[in-house]
Amino acid sequence: MNSPTKIPASMSVIGIRAPGAPEMLVLEQRPVPQPNEGEVLVKVAAAGVNRPDVMQRQGLYPPPKGATDIPGLEIAGEVVACGPGVTRWKPGDKVMALVVGGGYAEYCPAHERHCLPVPANLSLTEAAAIPETFFTVWYNAFERGGLKQGETLLVHGGSSGIGTTAIQLAKALGAKVITTAGTTEKCEACRKLGADVAVNYKTEDFVAATKAATAGKGADVVLDMIGGDYVERNYEAAAVEGRVVQIAFQGSPKAEVNFMRLMLKRLTHTGSTLRARSVADKGAIARGVEQHVLPLIAAGRVKPVMDSTFPLAQAAAAHTRMETSAHIGKIVLVV
Repeated sequence: MNSPTKIPASMSVIGIRAPGAPEMLVLEQRPVPQPNEGEVLVKVAAAGVNRPDVMQRQGLYPPPKGATDIPGLEIAGEVVACGPGVTRWKPGDKVMALVVGGGYAEYCPAHERHCLPVPANLSLTEAAAIPETFFTVWYNAFERGGLKQGETLLVHGGSSGIGTTAIQLAKALGAKVITTAGTTEKCEACRKLGADVAVNYKTEDFVAATKAATAGKGADVVLDMIGGDYVERNYEAAAVEGRVVQIAFQGSPKAEVNFMRLMLKRLTHTGSTLRARSVADKGAIARGVEQHVLPLIAAGRVKPVMDSTFPLAQAAAAHTRMETSAHIGKIVLVV
């Protein structure tokens, strides 16, 4: 392990005392981890807060076998040590990384293939808002969903981290965007980011709005994090040969659906999770993001929408903010 920097033996982390409310997140001292084969150790400057972190804290989303119990799936900071076999990075490099856990800490190991260079126009706080969200959107909307220039994307939860990212990426790559959000203010924020149509799902029917915006054709790709009764409505809102991509279930993972529409429209309904995927899978997604998305970020055409930042010790307040759903864009912990 090469490391010119003095690394302390222990560090501050956020642990989960027991499954439950945000106050179960507590500041603890833990040993600083060593980077394994193919890993770098990152001195964390900032860590993104995501829905899976909330679910883990509630006891609904346990970490994969062998992973740390410290929450946090995306970080940005400085490489301070390299494990055996690392070839791309060296101590002193600024990186942003997708991690399997452990982000809510002063130091966090990351696989070298899951790290990306931080574009010069981003702060480390902004960079921490990139990996989980941009990996998820790129892989699901573009690689799995096959969204192409000239097509229409319907994305639910347009003011979320995922939504604000999907709107910008889809527009930058030449697609039309329809989105849903729960307040007039959030709909306006979505339109400012480039959404062609923003539907207040509490007062309007997104199926009718999607049809109206596409001259009756429907959306070519639907990116859904809701599930439940949205499944059947997504089928209604989708175009012939449309692709519905499931990335979460904020509603129910179960639904009663008339599948005749799936056949008549020749729809594809697919989905994925990111956290439990293999190192190679996530590495491949990272390369796609590096090739297609980083140039857009570096050029200032796409950037993370920042809602708020909290000190690491106030992780509970950050989770409380996320659970109100009042946020627009990303919530980030600053270490």
